[in-house]
Amino acid sequence: MAHGPAPRGHFFEDFRIGQRFQHATPRTLHGGDLALYIGLTGDRRPLSSSTEFARSLGFAREVAHDLLGFHLVFGKTVGDISHNAVANLGYARVLFPRPIYPGDTLTAESEVIGLRELSDGKRGIVYVASRGLNQKGQEVVSFVRWVMVPKRDPAAAAAAAVVPTLPEAVAPADLPVPEALNLARFRDLRWATGGARMWGDYQVGERIEHGGGMTIEDADHMLATRLYQNSARVHFDGHGAARTGGRRLVYGGHVISVAHALSWAGLENVLRIAAWNSGSHVNPTYGGDTIYAWTDVLDQAAVPGRTDVGALRLRLCAVKNVDPMIEPVALEVEGAGGKRGYDPRVVLALDYWGLIPR
Repeated sequence: MAHGPAPRGHFFEDFRIGQRFQHATPRTLHGGDLALYIGLTGDRRPLSSSTEFARSLGFAREVAHDLLGFHLVFGKTVGDISHNAVANLGYARVLFPRPIYPGDTLTAESEVIGLRELSDGKRGIVYVASRGLNQKGQEVVSFVRWVMVPKRDPAAAAAAAVVPTLPEAVAPADLPVPEALNLARFRDLRWATGGARMWGDYQVGERIEHGGGMTIEDADHMLATRLYQNSARVHFDGHGAARTGGRRLVYGGHVISVAHALSWAGLENVLRIAAWNSGSHVNPTYGGDTIYAWTDVLDQAAVPGRTDVGALRLRLCAVKNVDPMIEPVALEVEGAGGKRGYDPRVVLALDYWGLIPR
């Protein structure tokens, strides 16, 4: 019996408001996943690399990097949401409510909360709210994202546009702080982070130049994307990309992880990411590009009920193929007609809250 081709993800006209997905392939994390994440990004934060350091701060053992957990949950959503996407455009209200430990099993689910056809009639924007759960059914990460997805049939009628209202920022009162986190011994252990600055040592408006860049090789970003079981073909199918005059894109999450790893220098004591307020992949990154990063301190906030830990609102910016310590790069530039937009060398603007000892 003859069969047609296997289904290859959804197109814009396949989505509807309120549609829910229980995403395939549960994933149990192991120490090898944590080690491979370090190998692919160069991350130097001891909470993810040292069992004893993590236990000294109240955790059961070393914890998976917040971004590793995010990428694994994100990767599960791709087959249903963005397998055919042209680009992942942005994020809002990304929360990291609980630590993820080696041995935890993650699952993911999503709901379509917005749809908007673009004016060319060939593509549309799909907004989804996704969350990752551990084996106890506890939420470990949640986020809203929006992606540009082509239509299978440009002539297909589109549903009425629904664009969700998304918060500009996560309020300090809503920032999740792990119940296990205990900083009573932190001053004796501060040598392990490599940094001296605490919450009160930063100034709003300060810019931290992290120094040094990292070239993203095709092998690196493709291995990272496979680690997360992210099936989006724009990252893998070089032949298909060339057929349409393009190139394979680096998964934007890998750019976030590389930039965040670079940001260790100057933010060594930021122990965890509590939340993202917003994030945008403003220009594409390709294999062979070199990433540099800086961070702007946007705000400081006390954490309700805690006197040992505070929050810094930080904007992590990544640029490609230009060292901002040698050639300053403005986040925004004036374009044609006086309209302001991101400098074409900027590839990431990530606004997030980090938890740091006081």
